[in-house]
Amino acid sequence: MIIDRFRADGKVALVTGGTRGIGLSIAQALAEAGARVVVSARTDPGGSEALRAAGHEAEYRMADLLEEGAADALVEGVVRDHGRLDILVNNAGVAMHGATEDFDDDRLDRLMAVNFDAVFRACRAAIRPMRAQGGGVMLNIGSISGYISNIPQKQAAYNASKAAVHMLSKSLASDLATDNIRVNAIAPGYIVTAMTEGGLAIPEWASVWTEMTPMRRAGTVEEIAAAALYLCTEASSYTTGSVLVIDGGYTTR
Repeated sequence: MIIDRFRADGKVALVTGGTRGIGLSIAQALAEAGARVVVSARTDPGGSEALRAAGHEAEYRMADLLEEGAADALVEGVVRDHGRLDILVNNAGVAMHGATEDFDDDRLDRLMAVNFDAVFRACRAAIRPMRAQGGGVMLNIGSISGYISNIPQKQAAYNASKAAVHMLSKSLASDLATDNIRVNAIAPGYIVTAMTEGGLAIPEWASVWTEMTPMRRAGTVEEIAAAALYLCTEASSYTTGSVLVIDGGYTTR
């Protein structure tokens, strides 16, 4: 049955930035589909406990992906303890706004380190174990900001970091297809999370975001998680190198 292709029974999934927001919702979707889920982040505000309380196989592993070797150690630990890594979701990210002329090197370095470098390193760490086991899935969380220049806020550096995630995903998909490793990305629009609540609280920003979204609302984390489940399971077995835009129609304008 087609619905069975959305199952992840027996799969081992690692979700970075998986203890809140979009990451936690993706982890929940994968767990509901039968996967054993490992969520990682610098802190756990209770997300992994909520997954376990719901009866899911889930655990939390502390990881600061800005630290040298952290991505390698995280992936190696999952493979060592669970025997494999079938699904890698790179969700950890940070949003930073500011005019380019005022965006100093420290902020730029941190932004790129979190949004791109950590994603690259986690993907790199997962290649060998996935290749050795005969395949796997990588899903990277990009943004519509990788396609468009947002207004009214200025965020050239953030936009560039997400465009890099999209191109990394496409390039890896091409490189790894013969290894049966699929790589895709999701480009969310404005989703209600802790990351966007500051902007949504600014009337001048929120009104523009809403007016430019044909559906006239922000999205929910569950709407992103449903798409992630598709891209992480056999439902999308012929899909690789895609960047799935989920934005209420924002990029149509």
